Amino acid sequence: MRPILSATTIVTRTIARALRDLRGATAIEYGLIIAFVVIAMIVGLTTLAGSTTAMWNTVDTKVAAAH
Repeated sequence: MRPILSATTIVTRTIARALRDLRGATAIEYGLIIAFVVIAMIVGLTTLAGSTTAMWNTVDTKVAAAH
């Protein structure tokens, strides 16, 4: 009969198995790459939104002045 394992033993074995598995490292690397791409997109789109809003405000002012 197998002895009942404690929760600590189960967690320790699971972490050790995850650290030995190279697929997990690859998944983490891809996750970090995707995170950096998303952050770059957010920064770029925020900047673009600011300049686009300023452009449309200028257009609105000129159209209002033309009437």
